[in-house]
Amino acid sequence: MIGRVASNLLGLVGAALGAALGYALFQWLVSQNLYGLMIPGAMMGLGCCLLAQHRSHTRGIVCGIAALILGLYTEWRFYPFRADGGFQYLVVHFFDLKPITQLMLGVGAIFAYWIGKDASPLFSFAQIARNDQPAKPNSGRATTKD
Repeated sequence: MIGRVASNLLGLVGAALGAALGYALFQWLVSQNLYGLMIPGAMMGLGCCLLAQHRSHTRGIVCGIAALILGLYTEWRFYPFRADGGFQYLVVHFFDLKPITQLMLGVGAIFAYWIGKDASPLFSFAQIARNDQPAKPNSGRATTKD
């Protein structure tokens, strides 16, 4: 149980790092006159996946919801509504956003769920949350089917 908690905490750290990297990457894209609102959420899921040690659909769902919030925050910071620049106004008027913005927010959340629920084999040497039992040695008896 403690191993799974540690794995989820590592996933949380990875998600935070991925979110920060994705936000910075989006900021750079905007400076180049490009738009990739799904990137912060997808990077959040990737960061979570890279550090987590076990699969968890619950963690994936949390990543997806967090990615949606991060996407809304990112949209608000770079492209607030003219009528009211508040974050709450953006959330309430979500359906007034352009369809491409809504699509990218959704795709970013789906990527975060899909990637964030898995565990990366990259750091599998740590084996924090794995309950793998060592292989039982063969009893030495050869079995044959006649």
